[in-house]
Amino acid sequence: MSETPILDSRPDEWVNPAPSAAPYALQYPCGEPPASGQVREVAPGVLWLRMPLPFELDHINLWALADEDEHGPGWAIVDTGTKTPEALAAWRQLIAADGPLAATSQGARITRILCTHMHPDHVGMAGWLTRKFGCRLWMTRLEYLTCRTLAGDTGREAPDEAISFYRQAGWNEEALDVYRTRFGGFGKYMHALPDSFRRISDGETLRIGAHDWRVIVGRGHSPEHACLLSDELGVLVSGDQVLPRISSNVSVFPTEPDADPLGDWIASIAHLRTTLGDDLLVLPAHGEPFRGLHARLDRLAQGHDRGLERLRRSLADSPRRAIDVFGALFARPIDNNGHLLGLATGESLAHINHLLARGEAVCEMGVDGVRRYRMK
Repeated sequence: MSETPILDSRPDEWVNPAPSAAPYALQYPCGEPPASGQVREVAPGVLWLRMPLPFELDHINLWALADEDEHGPGWAIVDTGTKTPEALAAWRQLIAADGPLAATSQGARITRILCTHMHPDHVGMAGWLTRKFGCRLWMTRLEYLTCRTLAGDTGREAPDEAISFYRQAGWNEEALDVYRTRFGGFGKYMHALPDSFRRISDGETLRIGAHDWRVIVGRGHSPEHACLLSDELGVLVSGDQVLPRISSNVSVFPTEPDADPLGDWIASIAHLRTTLGDDLLVLPAHGEPFRGLHARLDRLAQGHDRGLERLRRSLADSPRRAIDVFGALFARPIDNNGHLLGLATGESLAHINHLLARGEAVCEMGVDGVRRYRMK
């Protein structure tokens, strides 16, 4: 059950910082980002591309990896941008006969498209590119199938289950009416996906050009998010799984109201922390390439730990609706009828569901049909 994507993450400043939080600094060795339709090499055979987004988060980083197949050299593209006139213009500039890709030794041919996950800013142009170049889409199975499912909501009316879900979270009728008008917009920003794909799996090693890239799956932000690691190059393409300045949205949605995505997210952060070295150059989907992976993972984990502790204190005072705990989790006010309401509600329910899954909290349905939560 989908609505128009507006914001896929939140600035760190949204979360109330701990007064005693230790300062930390990441290193950004690659300089200013390339202009839309241009490229910059950040490691041997790895190009940084940037596309505009029509959202509050106004850009996405894409990555071109030097590749070769039976037809010769070319580029494997990681993530694609949204389906917008601006993104199309940028891609046409990139692949033009006199464009920046043509000026490289690999030429302007695209050999395959790899998408880290199924959100429209990552898969939006995948259908156009795969058809134009006759190449395949490479994704994890859950991301591909979930994307196809959500795209199928395009043009539908909001289902009763979704309206009930948000009413039980405490939304008023005006907010529900806004949701009804926005529902079904997921496919607006993406070309139709190809009808087949090449599945990639956690732990699989992909040979891309002269280098091996290992697939590392993370969960929580999306069902089966794929990162790509080259030990030889010392590079991690992190997608939305690790971002330098913003925290990826971790939400509960009407499709799976009892899910515990925050538990998945916390486990994924811990897994990355213990299995990846701290000297990697991290190539994120938003922000700039950085070094300092362990410090960033620690910061992300600590942010959710602090949020959970504040939530525990809030639910210990009295039973509360999902919309009543925004103040415990976010440093900025949430407009009860604004576009941030869905994001905040999903994140609040992710934290609440995590406490439910841990057996720390309970849910009670009121006579008004609204769910309220309290600590045991």
